[in-house]
Amino acid sequence: AQPWDNLKFDEAGVDEIRRKFFGTLYNTYSFFSLYANVDGYDPADKSLPAPELQEIDRWLVSLLNSLVKKVTESYESFDITTAGRMIQDFVCDDLSNWYVRLNRKRFWGGELSSDKVAAYNTLYEALRTVALLAAPIAPFYMDRLYLDLTENAESVHFEKMPSPDSSLIDKELEERMALAQKSCSMVLALRKKVGINVKKPLPRLMIPVVSDTVKSRLESVKSVILSEVNVKDAEFITDTAGVITRKIKPNFRTLGKVYGNRMKEIAAAFQGISQEQIAEMEKCGGDYTLPLPGGDVVLRKEDYEIHSEDMPGWLVASDGPLTIALDITLTPELIEEGTARELIRPIQNLRKELGFEVTDRIRTVVYAGGEAAKDIAASLSHYRDYVASQTLSLSVDFLSIDEAGEDASEVEWGDECIKIKITR
Repeated sequence: AQPWDNLKFDEAGVDEIRRKFFGTLYNTYSFFSLYANVDGYDPADKSLPAPELQEIDRWLVSLLNSLVKKVTESYESFDITTAGRMIQDFVCDDLSNWYVRLNRKRFWGGELSSDKVAAYNTLYEALRTVALLAAPIAPFYMDRLYLDLTENAESVHFEKMPSPDSSLIDKELEERMALAQKSCSMVLALRKKVGINVKKPLPRLMIPVVSDTVKSRLESVKSVILSEVNVKDAEFITDTAGVITRKIKPNFRTLGKVYGNRMKEIAAAFQGISQEQIAEMEKCGGDYTLPLPGGDVVLRKEDYEIHSEDMPGWLVASDGPLTIALDITLTPELIEEGTARELIRPIQNLRKELGFEVTDRIRTVVYAGGEAAKDIAASLSHYRDYVASQTLSLSVDFLSIDEAGEDASEVEWGDECIKIKITR
């Protein structure tokens, strides 16, 4: 909180920050150190292959330098609260929940390629910079983090604060990725609305195009969005008539200040605004002139709110000018793929429970009965190799649950239970 605001000490509030910020930062460092130690990665090792930065690496580097610039400005104006919140948002939303999650596979298995080195370098620099930036407000934690990341350092508090490199800041790239993050958040919210978890693949997205700029940005991050929300394809449409129904409602609070004595006329006019007019208002993105018998009314962006209605078989969400329709039709093929994805998590959890190393190869046996047996058997007939590759299994066998021994672990599977046995 701001230092001039009254704030009662709250244990639950402290614990929330411990989990949300410090816990997330700890888990991100743990992920980095686990794989870096397995690969023998050393940021000072000059013999490592020359890294080749992917676009998502360049995005994080750009965002990191923007963060350094803004946090430094906040510190210099004694605005500690804003600085802390910006660091927390970067760690939780951008570093952990986006960069690490989208790049996990780059750190798994294989040799220390130039691409893997690029991922390690990017993540290392982000963690090191966060330790430097947050040291004034979390002095002990960031000192520990910095010392764990660097060799022969005495303390983070003996280091200079980082300086931003403006040549590495790419605002257009940041805007593109922010649009991808917003799109993913909207689609995941739609999935949650109807209880379809992200493990289940869905056929397609439909995105109305409101401007060439937005379309260009979305097309450049299309593969990122589809991968993150587990949807097979995305279609951009310019004419939404007959496909997506928009509704518009007036903001009487702002309109009343300007057109107080004409509110009845304006409210009635809103009932007659056509789909074409709504589309035009979205496209112009600014003031829109609504011709009325009593004289033209100039509608500002804050004077109205546009939202979309769900269609049969589709869910629709809007956030400002961005609208996304999600096809929720589940075909047998998509259900089988989703079952395979669902199977991976309990196998991975068993690996952790049994203390296996991340590089250990295993043999997996799945035991099931009833409807679960039919679903899993059908899924493994097409996706056995996929499950094996994701869990480092040399084999994935399927047997009746009656054949499971005492060494098989029970796992909840919907309303039923299955058993899984893995051996190193």
